[in-house]
Amino acid sequence: MKKLTIDEQMRLLLKGLEEVISEGELRAKLEKSETTGEPLIVKLGLDPTAPDIHLGHSVVLRKAKQFQDLGHKVIIIIGDFTGMIGDPSGKSKTRKPLTRDEVLINAETYRRQLFKILDPDFTEVRFNSEWLECMSFKEVIELMAKQTVARILERDDFKNRFNNNQSIGLHEFTYPLMQGLDSVIINADVELGGTDQTFNILMGRTLQKEYNKEKQVAMFVPILEGTDGKEKMSKSLGNYIGVNENPKEIFGKVMSVPDELIIRYFELVTDVHPDEIDVFKKQLEEGTVNPRDLKLNLAEIVVSLYHGSNAGKRAREEFISIFSNKSLPKDIEEIQCPDGDCICNKLIQIILKMSFANTNREARRLISQGAIKINGEKFIEDECFELKAGDVIQVGKKRFVKIKN
Repeated sequence: MKKLTIDEQMRLLLKGLEEVISEGELRAKLEKSETTGEPLIVKLGLDPTAPDIHLGHSVVLRKAKQFQDLGHKVIIIIGDFTGMIGDPSGKSKTRKPLTRDEVLINAETYRRQLFKILDPDFTEVRFNSEWLECMSFKEVIELMAKQTVARILERDDFKNRFNNNQSIGLHEFTYPLMQGLDSVIINADVELGGTDQTFNILMGRTLQKEYNKEKQVAMFVPILEGTDGKEKMSKSLGNYIGVNENPKEIFGKVMSVPDELIIRYFELVTDVHPDEIDVFKKQLEEGTVNPRDLKLNLAEIVVSLYHGSNAGKRAREEFISIFSNKSLPKDIEEIQCPDGDCICNKLIQIILKMSFANTNREARRLISQGAIKINGEKFIEDECFELKAGDVIQVGKKRFVKIKN
């Protein structure tokens, strides 16, 4: 990347942010870094409870990567110690602690996935058990003395549980203090996080001041909506796009994102420059571009980020071939006819065999709704339809299987 002015750096780093505290402090830190040649230390804490990274997680990771591209250092804090307590953020009850083994397994999974986005040469991964596990009880008391119960109860989740007479474990009060102490230990200049981490990240600023250190800039990324366009992206809700999914799956899922989220996805999950995104936004407002064409570009970019540019181009070509030209994909999974017979079982049995449906009832519903297509042409509504060798069965838009000859 060419050397950018401070104004250009600010424009890039503020892209897609929900809030920054404060812009003036960020500019001052960037100017100081440029003058001294010392990179900023950018902190990102991960609580290793859900190690499968999807595009929702990638929002904050891509922001960290932007700092790396500008020459700064990212320190990932794996909360192996705090993970055994559990972040109470947004929780209505005390969270069940993870065991040491669970935490370490999840943390290792995170480490393997992080470098699909981050540059390992500008990344340091540390575990906060390094300093938290060895604290004496005296040191814990000294840390807790730096905050009041009233301040901790300002957190919405604690306040709501307290007002509703729901239990709050004393250990939960220590979570934001420990996360804040992480910032003190590594001398963080910037901490990144989602808006659900506001209290914890601001605690880092508070504790750095208490320990006579320069306060970190707090940068908050928004929570990304899933493919349904409504709920937060989540694996449990089934509206997620996993960074480890195959190119075809990622491309198809991005294409299913509602049109009104196209610009938001460009801002939050790609490295496209803000100036270019402004052009896309204007084109959509003026109606001079088909949203589908922009979404094709978006899907190709996302696939390319995680599988390379060639994979992105191939996924785009195949998607257009299947859904625009009505042709069939090239790499269709094949299954053998039962008992070597050239006439296979009834359609409903094939649907169940391939897990296109989990029950007879669900399979019949797909068939009755005309969701089944044979050889790219004929919609079938007969559950007794017999399939022969060479037939290609299509269920919905993206699921295919071919009967072996």
